[in-house]
Amino acid sequence: MPDTPLLASAPPARSGHAPCFDNSYARLPERLFARLPPTPVSAPRLLRLNARLAEEMGLDPAWLSGPDGVAMLAGNAMPDGAEPIAQAYAGHQFGQFVPSLGDGRAILIGEVVTPAGERRDIQLKGSGPTPFSRRGDGRAAVGPVLREYIVSEAMAAFGIPTTRSLAAVATGDAVFREDALPGAVLTRVAASHLRVGTFQYFAARRDTDALRVLAEHAIARHYPEAAGAANPVLALFEGVVARQAALVARWLLVGFIHGVMNTDNCAISGETIDYGPCAFLDEYHPEKVFSSIDQFGRYAYGNQPGIAHWNLARLAECLLPLISEDENKALELAQDSLAGFAPRFGAAWREGLLRKIGLAAEEEADEALVQDLFTLMAEGRADFTLTFRRLCDAAEGQGADAALRALFADPAAVDPWLVRWRARLAREGAGRAEAMRAVNPAYIPRNHLVEEAIAAAVQRDDLAPFEALLSVLERPFEEQPGRERYAAPPLPEERVLRTFCGT
Repeated sequence: MPDTPLLASAPPARSGHAPCFDNSYARLPERLFARLPPTPVSAPRLLRLNARLAEEMGLDPAWLSGPDGVAMLAGNAMPDGAEPIAQAYAGHQFGQFVPSLGDGRAILIGEVVTPAGERRDIQLKGSGPTPFSRRGDGRAAVGPVLREYIVSEAMAAFGIPTTRSLAAVATGDAVFREDALPGAVLTRVAASHLRVGTFQYFAARRDTDALRVLAEHAIARHYPEAAGAANPVLALFEGVVARQAALVARWLLVGFIHGVMNTDNCAISGETIDYGPCAFLDEYHPEKVFSSIDQFGRYAYGNQPGIAHWNLARLAECLLPLISEDENKALELAQDSLAGFAPRFGAAWREGLLRKIGLAAEEEADEALVQDLFTLMAEGRADFTLTFRRLCDAAEGQGADAALRALFADPAAVDPWLVRWRARLAREGAGRAEAMRAVNPAYIPRNHLVEEAIAAAVQRDDLAPFEALLSVLERPFEEQPGRERYAAPPLPEERVLRTFCGT
């Protein structure tokens, strides 16, 4: 595969200046996107700037929070070097193929290269209609913007690959869903916005040249090691398979439910993207669903590995013409690579689970030990996060067992399991509790707390609950005295049963 000159280094912005853009995607063929500026808003007001992330990106927080920066973050003015575009993509939505989706309410304003040499997209979400809006208004409401800000930053604090939230800006304009809601724009940062659906868009049109351009771009940007492989496109696919397997395992290990794992929400980079109707488990059950649009449980908690595999199969179909001119050979190679998903996911899942219960080296009976715990949790309606966190305390002695047992509907049911676990833990040696606390968060974006923060912001223009929740989630693995309510499961009247996409 020929080298691509599209990815160049760019210096970070100097203090007091706008971002220094180097826009590789905008240099690709024009049919991959539509060029257009964001639609201005009437009264932009900065709700939150992620100053730490800005500094990591080589951006100046003072400039971003000033009038020119807020104008950029709202979409009212584009600085020099910005090349705003809406990207084209397709997607399987709940299993049904839609050949033309694209950025219907988001505009990529440009790319920057961080001081660490990492290329990052800067995208405005809720920035107005585009040619891909399909009669939508292209806008976002404050609630979904704050939800994505909270959850994406929590995922980053967990160490899970994710898009990030750089800023949230109120627009001063109403958006109309079931009711009139205050509008906002989220500035999203990503390694890229390439999706499985991006490849599907051009595969559906039998545009092999565009597919080849996309594959070369993805290799240069995300999988440079694939460029030297005997079959670079096959190596690209294998890289995506590996990253998706690891990503979904990490979702499950913190009880995360994406809620809308359509192929257009499956990033080639291996980052979590699109935090629409996402949620976290309270009590554990593998069939748990929160998303109001997932009526049949396609994207339930326990279904997520299978859906990731299904999405990757759709990517493989797109890449077949590039893998080999011999259709049968291409199919055989792609199937062999796709078969690597299950063992990769299984290894990441088992390793993560063993670490969560304090085990460093795997023994033959460990898988049964873990599965029996999940059975007890499901039957006992035990809180997912607190079960594992209180196991950390129980690893230090039986005096902590009472708090753990209290999580189960029948506290005595867990006693035989604790005996087996302690016998197994004894073979690991002392001091396992701290290692367990390093992988079992004390705090997650509990659904009722996220809703509380959103309601305060939307109904009272009160961002204090939002800020307080963000502050807790910056250090999710540390005990934070005085913030016990953020670790507690919801009261019956606080339970969130449905989450909504926001579009």
